[in-house]
Amino acid sequence: MMDGLLPSLIMVLVQFEFAGMNIFSKLAMDSGLNPFIHVAYRQIFAFLFLAPVAYFIERGKRPPMTLAVLLQVFLCSIFGLTLNQITYFIGLKKSTPTIACALSNLLPALTFILAVVFKQEKAKLNTTGGQAKLIGTFVAVGGAMILSMYHGPVVPIRQSPIHLRIANNVVNDPGQGNFFGPFLVIVSALTWAIWFIIQAKMGDIYPVPYSSSALMLGMATIECSIVGMIVVPHKREWALFPAIRAVACIYGGVVCSGIGVCMMTWCIHRKGALFVSVFSPLLLVIVAALSWAFLLEKLCVGTVLGSVLIVMGLYSVLWGKSKEMELHKVQDTKEDIEMH
Repeated sequence: MMDGLLPSLIMVLVQFEFAGMNIFSKLAMDSGLNPFIHVAYRQIFAFLFLAPVAYFIERGKRPPMTLAVLLQVFLCSIFGLTLNQITYFIGLKKSTPTIACALSNLLPALTFILAVVFKQEKAKLNTTGGQAKLIGTFVAVGGAMILSMYHGPVVPIRQSPIHLRIANNVVNDPGQGNFFGPFLVIVSALTWAIWFIIQAKMGDIYPVPYSSSALMLGMATIECSIVGMIVVPHKREWALFPAIRAVACIYGGVVCSGIGVCMMTWCIHRKGALFVSVFSPLLLVIVAALSWAFLLEKLCVGTVLGSVLIVMGLYSVLWGKSKEMELHKVQDTKEDIEMH
């Protein structure tokens, strides 16, 4: 059970958790919650949840803290949390949950580009895997451009019979529908890809994922709170009322940044990062369905076409990566045989 169905069930549950975050966050921000305040509260609740978990799970396992590790944790907090979440949630506020989730699937393609630039990975264009990753990157980027710049006619789907009263009380951002929101989500995916590059190096010298995540969240709490107080200095703006604001902040911090990260870490240790990445498009499907059902979101042809291309590009990159991993295993086996 542990090696078979359970990791898949956990990853499906994680996608539902993150889908809920997108819906709750969109409702909260459309109700007037400033994205900078939302991000600050999310770091606070996530840190309060994860710090005790990290302390007890990895007690006695943590290697000594060095200045180099501390610097890498700081950079991870800047790119992986502060910049990543500020740009994502402002982008979400100025677009839709479906568009934001679709553009987030650019992550593997952007990570591949940065890994090649920083020489953590070779393009290997003479191999099938390298060609698949390159083609997938171009397809995903092309899909992102279509999704961001082209709307087209509305897909003829009947209106949802579900009536969510809170969705009628929100005030939509006047910037919705332009390129700025999708652009910020793309920037968010880029900062997340930068975090992957830094995290890959830090994991080798500080292999305690829960403790490093708690440290990142502690630093991000300070960073996001300072930025939030500068951008939104009025105390009344920080009130978690109406209730949807408190729900979104606590849910995002505890369920997604806390429980969700622990669940993904468990799956990565047993099945690898590639296995976890394969479930990303499921989030897009769930969010699109929930947005149609609860937020009365209308799908345009450009959104559907761009999303399909991004998902195709994602799977092409992941397929190419899996082929390269298989090739590495074969080469390692041959080397072991030759040594013996």
